[in-house]
Amino acid sequence: MPNIDNLKKQAKQYLRWHRERYYPVAAQIRSTLPRFSSMGDLEILESGFKLADAQELVARQEGFDKWQALISGADPMSDTPKQTPSLPIFAFIEAQLFVANFQRSCDFYTEKLGFKVEFVYGDPPFYGQLSRDNARLNLRLVFEPVFVGDVRKREGLLSASITVATASEIKQLFLDFKGAEVPFQQALKKEPWGSRTFVVADLDGNLILFAGPAD
Repeated sequence: MPNIDNLKKQAKQYLRWHRERYYPVAAQIRSTLPRFSSMGDLEILESGFKLADAQELVARQEGFDKWQALISGADPMSDTPKQTPSLPIFAFIEAQLFVANFQRSCDFYTEKLGFKVEFVYGDPPFYGQLSRDNARLNLRLVFEPVFVGDVRKREGLLSASITVATASEIKQLFLDFKGAEVPFQQALKKEPWGSRTFVVADLDGNLILFAGPAD
């Protein structure tokens, strides 16, 4: 286990990253501290985040609920932590989409699909996150084809899947996208397993599946 001085330095580093609005730290805060779990990156970076929060973040990453428990368990006179680390819990997953024109792709997802920009990174931007409700898509700029030819379209290789709760929502979403002249790889249809789906093809050939109940 790291020594106490290193643990304190880690906590201060997280605090400094938050104050500097270093976006990658927001994901660590959200996935580790329960009270931030429902916040977006921008909301987390604009919220109050104190040294005690940073210390709790470090403690939980080491398998302890609280900073004091970690410090007690890290006592060099004891080789046994006071608390047994719990099993990791997956908090969420984010799709990574590769794009050739970052701004053009941001405009497509915000203007056509109703997403909002959570953050962009780089000058000029090469990475960013978009969100709509609980769905998050990360865009990564690349300067060469990720897939050769039309293999994604031919094989129907999905880049992301997004689920809505009701049959009326999936139908309305399809009609909204159709009205916005969104390009579809697959129109709305009922699947053999009982759901309704459609697939959007973005400007770079990324295929996004939208699914909901059939009835």
